[in-house]
Formats: sequence, structure tokens, C-alpha cells
Amino acid sequence: MTYDPSDGGHQGAAALHSGMDATTAPHRIPPEMPQYGEANHIFEMMQNMLEQLLIHQPTDPILFMIDHLQLDNDYVPRILVLGPPASGKTTVAMWLCKHLHSNLLSVENLIAKQSSSLAAGARQHYQKFKTLPSGLLVRLVQARLREEDCVTRGWILDGIPETREQALLLQTLGIAPRHVLVLSAPDTVLIERNLGKRVDPLTGEVYHTTFDWPPKPEIQNRLMVPAGISEGETARKLLEFHRNIVRIAPSYPKILRVIPADQPCVDVFYQALTYVRTIHRSNAPFTPRVLLLGPTGSGKSLQAALLAQKYGLVNVCCGQLLKEAVADKSKYGKVILSFFEKEIAVPDSIIMKVLGRRLDQQDCVERGWVLHGFPRDLDQAHMLDSLGYKPNRVFFLNVPFDSILERLTLRRTDPVTGERYHLMYKPPPTVEIQARLLQNPKDTEEQVKLKTDLFCRTSAELEQFYQPVLPLNGDQDPYTVFEFLESGIINPLPSKVP
Repeated sequence: MTYDPSDGGHQGAAALHSGMDATTAPHRIPPEMPQYGEANHIFEMMQNMLEQLLIHQPTDPILFMIDHLQLDNDYVPRILVLGPPASGKTTVAMWLCKHLHSNLLSVENLIAKQSSSLAAGARQHYQKFKTLPSGLLVRLVQARLREEDCVTRGWILDGIPETREQALLLQTLGIAPRHVLVLSAPDTVLIERNLGKRVDPLTGEVYHTTFDWPPKPEIQNRLMVPAGISEGETARKLLEFHRNIVRIAPSYPKILRVIPADQPCVDVFYQALTYVRTIHRSNAPFTPRVLLLGPTGSGKSLQAALLAQKYGLVNVCCGQLLKEAVADKSKYGKVILSFFEKEIAVPDSIIMKVLGRRLDQQDCVERGWVLHGFPRDLDQAHMLDSLGYKPNRVFFLNVPFDSILERLTLRRTDPVTGERYHLMYKPPPTVEIQARLLQNPKDTEEQVKLKTDLFCRTSAELEQFYQPVLPLNGDQDPYTVFEFLESGIINPLPSKVP
């Protein structure tokens, strides 16, 4: 409910008369509230905490939440690396572990733990049957994940779960990965690759006679042929893997990524690393506040119009706002008109008054906005930020100067019809029309070069101020650029993992 003293309290009385109907009463949400929630990941924090409460069901929920918040481990790695024999999953898992400073968990190192009676029993079972019951394996994983290093630095499971039963048991215990990698390659390639596998008995490192032979003779001399790599045994294991993976995959529908393993291992690793660094899209409410930066002629106006059309954002063009203020003959419009008539720049303080009034309107607060044409320098950026207008997506459209010249200096207008043409992309249909076309004085090569130079002087400072900025190649088809913009808005910002 809102109360406006100017209406004598009629609005409040009407709300009381209607029984305080929450569905009809207008609600005013200050822009600071969603901004604070987004900046501090409040929704994600509460969602994660609720999940942990339901999984662990502590007797003292308040104390549990305090302990959980003190862990500060909501973004540590939680990764599954799955794949058939010889796909390189162990190598990729080891490299990820080293790069992310996390903990590698495999069947071999879980049962090798000397201080655990559970591991000792599992070790005896594995030595006898070469496999572990699903319940025992999952208990080993659960016990290991409770240890402090896994809690604080995360974990990477190598080849676990092996079956759907294990995947469901892990989920039941609340062991949920953030990223699942599945390596894939043709069986013929994997069989051939497996035949050349060799293992260093001292370090456990896996090498290959063709693709990854160690350079040091002392390592070469101690390498051993691992058991179970014959063509027949490999084919049997591949069949078993294929049967299981099609039943495991549905357990991780939104976080699973298949990576082709029939390529150099380094390429596989970097694709895996790129994926595990991504932050999955959250269910948190998100109101886009988009800022488009770029030199004149980079396509900001077109991209802003496309975003506004598809996503219902308010298209806020600073230059257009000033013209509308003059046309409306508002108090600021009269002041702005005097600057227009003298052909001098409108002071930043007046621009911010007009811009602030627009961004404060309810449609901008509720639907979000896409801003272009402001800020043009660091002082304007500081002013925008100090007044609380903080974009949550900043795109920088990069376009070479030659392309800008081509886009702008060849634009023409028909003074008779008002139709706009471009001498290269949209030439006039007749010689008669072409003869009467006029060029806007702002589109001369001299003026375009001046504006571009001015922007280039401040662009580095703006990029630094608005980190992280998402750079885009604006010298492409407009709809290709738009697809990149969409991706940057829909998906979370890149992780800052080193």
C-alpha cells in the first residue's frame, strides 16, 4: 500500500475498505533492494542454506546455519569426471585437481586410506572381487567428503558414480556435484589407445607409448603394463560403461557436459577447465540493468532496440532523453534547449537529473533497462554509480575505425521523403534520388574521427571502472552480435577463479 498526502488519504482508505487486498494494492520496491540482493548473492545463499538444512536435518537449525555460513565454501569445486576406459578421465581429473587446488577422489585412493577401518574392509573386498558394493563405495565417499580439506577446498570424483544406483545413493545423502564431465570417443579409438597405456608404479602417473611417453629414461624403465587392457577386456568394459552412462546421465540433466576425448589431452583439459569455471544460471530473480559502451557507429542503438524488443527492457538513450525533455518543454528542457542552441555540451549535472528521473520510474525498476550514450567518461561513470544506478551487465562493442568510417560517412538522407540510405548497404533506387541526398554534418569523416578519438581516450578507464566488462566484436552481422549479447545477459558472469 502507498500513501500520498496529496490525495487526502483516499488511496489508503480505499485499501482499508477493500480488506487490504495484497493482490490489488500497489507495491513500490526501492531499486536498492534487488541491487543489494544481486550483489551479495542473497537468494543463492538462502537457497543453498535451505538445501543443506533439508539434507542434514540438524536438531539445532540456527547453530547449523551459523556453522554453514562460517565455512565460506559455497563455490569450491564439486566435480564428477566420468568416461569410458582410455578416454583420459583420470588424467583430466588429476590436472583439474592440481589447477583448482582441490582433492581427487577415486576408488583406488579411497580404499588406500590407512587410518580408516571402513577403507580397510573395502580394501579386502576389492582385492578379492575387484569391485565394491555400491553402498560401501558411497559410504567411503561420504566419509571422505566430511574431512576438512574436502569441505574447504572441494572435491573431484574420478569415475564415480559407476552406476545409476550409486548416483541415486549419492543424491540421497545430499552429495550433489556442480559440474559433471563425460568424456566420449569412438570405441575403436579407445581400444587402440588402451593398448598403449603404461603406469608409473611410484607416482601413479599414466603414460602412453604413442601419445605421452615420458622423456626421462629412469621413468621409462620403471613403467608397467597395467592389468585389464587387452582388446577383449577393454571391449567388455566399454560395453558395461555404455550400459551405465545412459542411466547415470538423467540424474544430472542441467549440469552435465559431454567433451569429445578424441583430441589432444591438453585440448580436452582446457575445455573441461572452462566448463567447471562456469557458474550455472540460478533461480534467483534477475532484473537486467545493461550498459552498452562503444565508440560512435559501433551499433549500440540497434542492439539496445533489439534487447528492449525481445526482453521488454526499457531502452534508455541518453541523447534521446535530452531531446524529449526539450520537446516536452519541461523545466530541464528549457535549460537544455539553451545549450542546444549554443551547440555546446549539456552539463553532467543536468544530464543526470533527466537520466535519474527516467531510471527511477517504475517500469525501469520492475522490467530493467538498457542504457547507451552515457557515461562517456570516468567522471560520468562515478556520478552514475554514486547515485545508485549500477548496471549488472556491461558490454563493450569493439569496432575498427575503418568500419566505423564505412558505417557513418556513407549515410545519407532524402530531404523530400525523409528516407535514410547508405551508399553501400542500402543505395538509393534511382539516380534522381541519389542526386538530392544530403549528409548529416555529424557524419563527416572529420567529425567521426573526432568523436572516435574522444571515446578512445576514456575507454580504458571505463573498462577498468566497470570490471568485469564483457567485450564483443561489434564488426559482425548485427544478429550475430545480438546472440552474444543475449548469452552474456542470460548466463551468469564468468567466475573469478585464478
